[in-house]
Amino acid sequence: MNTAVIHSLADWPLIFLTLRIVLTTLFWSDVFLGIAKFNDFAGAVQRAGLPYPRFVAAAAIVFLSVTSLLVITNFNQWGWIAASALVVFTLLTIPYGHAFWTFPQPRRAQELHFVLEHISVVGGLLLLIAVFLSNAGVSPV
Repeated sequence: MNTAVIHSLADWPLIFLTLRIVLTTLFWSDVFLGIAKFNDFAGAVQRAGLPYPRFVAAAAIVFLSVTSLLVITNFNQWGWIAASALVVFTLLTIPYGHAFWTFPQPRRAQELHFVLEHISVVGGLLLLIAVFLSNAGVSPV
């Protein structure tokens, strides 16, 4: 991997900030919709089979807010940790929220598209983690 390209993102602070904001858009939309329609959000958590749906929904809103804010600000160089947590969260939403293999068509195709979008976001987050670590002086293995 050419680390010079990754490292050069730090030389473009406005573009790098815009990249982080855009990359967290998926999570901010969940935060704002979760707050605006909390009962619907908790209902989705319940349909996913998770316990204590209101508590889990509230915790998810707080988690997504904090991690997205850390990704954007890279406060105390914790952006890579927050991005890593968002990777895990995003991957866990696939079997719990978008288990396309359990649905008949046409919903199966719709859920598969959500999964593919999630995988794309994970790819962007992994690249962002590489940039954060490179900027912090961590060299690739």
